[in-house]
Amino acid sequence: MGNKVKVLFVCIHNSARSQMAEAFLKRLGGDVFEAESAGIEPGTLNPLVVQSMKEVGIDISGNRTKDVAGFIEKGVLFDYVVTVCDETSAERCPIFPGAAKRLHWGFPDPSALRGTDEEKLLAIRRIRDAIAAKVKGWIPSATP
Repeated sequence: MGNKVKVLFVCIHNSARSQMAEAFLKRLGGDVFEAESAGIEPGTLNPLVVQSMKEVGIDISGNRTKDVAGFIEKGVLFDYVVTVCDETSAERCPIFPGAAKRLHWGFPDPSALRGTDEEKLLAIRRIRDAIAAKVKGWIPSATP
């Protein structure tokens, strides 16, 4: 267990993108990776994101949003810190100390979506699928 590659996914609120990335890495690479997620201003889990993840067989409804500061205060170190903020929020995307490798994967912010719940859900599904594809494609390059 102690030899797993430790990965932290970070976004602004830890309510959507970082939660999805964490869940996909746990599902697709849980035997090799230890995944966490956090935000700089933890918010509330986005219910449409929870719904979209259930559609692909992943239940994140029991997850809680976490604060980057909590990991920093505890001195937790990660092999990779991956920011998943969109380009408009990139300047607010935090820098996490002590990471061996930092990556930025920009994805649209589900909390910024407008329209009906169904329209938002359609967009969230596209974001979800893009995150899943990015995680799946990245795993081979990060596997020791």
